[in-house]
Amino acid sequence: MTRIGVAVIAAALVLYFVLMGQKAILFIGSGDPVGIAMGIALIVLPLIGVWALVREIQFGVHAEKLGTKLDAEGGMPEAETELTPSGRIAKKDAEPLIQRYTSDTDAAPDDWRARYRLGVVQDAAGHRKDARASIRAAIRLARQKD
Repeated sequence: MTRIGVAVIAAALVLYFVLMGQKAILFIGSGDPVGIAMGIALIVLPLIGVWALVREIQFGVHAEKLGTKLDAEGGMPEAETELTPSGRIAKKDAEPLIQRYTSDTDAAPDDWRARYRLGVVQDAAGHRKDARASIRAAIRLARQKD
């Protein structure tokens, strides 16, 4: 389902690029300083969007590879507590689990597996920003090992 979403976003971005590229050419061709600035913005902003989309796709691909590898090794964290209907860790149980996995990560700072497990637990606890940072660190560490 996520791949379909990414494909839809990528297709929408390409369509936007084409349509706004045409508008950008018209604005730049107007010769008006404001029109030229708007035309340049219509070219630059989609490029930033493409860069962000590529970064997110790379993150997703690398995170999925590491997750698959860790799962195949039997190293993914088990659901030790009661989960909410949305699949999150109950708030009362989240902090002790995060602390335990943080301690495991501190004990083995160069181990991508520990860092990835921490990210999975943080994500399940609803700490998305921290989870992404942990998984990015796991990806970086795994690359260094290869």
